[in-house]
Amino acid sequence: MTSTNRPTALVTGASSGIGACLARELARDGHDLILAARRLEPMQILARELESYGARATVLAADLSKVDAAASLVRDIQERQLAIDVLVNNSGLGDSGRFDESDPLRMKEMLLVNMAALTELTRLLLPDMLARRRGRVMLVASTAAFQPGPQMAVYCATKAYALSLGEAIAFELRGTGVTITTLCPGATATEFSSVARLDNSALFRGSVPVMSPEQVARAAYRGLKAGRRVVIPGLLNKISAVMGRVMPRFLVLPVASSLMRPPS
Repeated sequence: MTSTNRPTALVTGASSGIGACLARELARDGHDLILAARRLEPMQILARELESYGARATVLAADLSKVDAAASLVRDIQERQLAIDVLVNNSGLGDSGRFDESDPLRMKEMLLVNMAALTELTRLLLPDMLARRRGRVMLVASTAAFQPGPQMAVYCATKAYALSLGEAIAFELRGTGVTITTLCPGATATEFSSVARLDNSALFRGSVPVMSPEQVARAAYRGLKAGRRVVIPGLLNKISAVMGRVMPRFLVLPVASSLMRPPS
């Protein structure tokens, strides 16, 4: 990939779902892309598609569930002498079930991807943006960030962390030319539901509307360009987020548990 006059965006978790759709939005709007995820083949297919929008795409294998993966990814980018103008921290892992019955390895991977890698990538790439006095960062959280989530306790806690971190940094960076946007989608038709064992849960069986990743990405990109601190796509998701914050916990907890409970 040779340098162009187009700004460059790094999208993690770009092999499918919201990440791939955000890559398309960025390419259509004049960005070159760095696509990072564990699976190479889907990203290579996506990279060829992005060429139709005039974008050049670099595909990098990155397993952010590994301790040093975020720093290694940044070193790889620096060795290619690429400056990141937009960072989309989209990689995420989920799982469902009772906490005491959860897989300790899966839990550790969630903590590393959803919190540690997101934090480290943001910290490592922000200084150059601040030095140039321009840049945009997106942290992908979830409407799960707005209340505790029995049956998805660790996942919801990691998303609450991402939301808290994003809002705090956004406040710190006022007036710098760099914006931080936290995206909080609700149920979305991606691979996440099957990976997190939620396909048969009430959350994905029609109890609430499920948005398409294209819908989420369009709303997310509009919010990113506008420099909004928090983006919640969909009216019902906005209502759900507000209710999750203001309703008493004795009402919120059983509702959340019933929505996320895997089939018995």
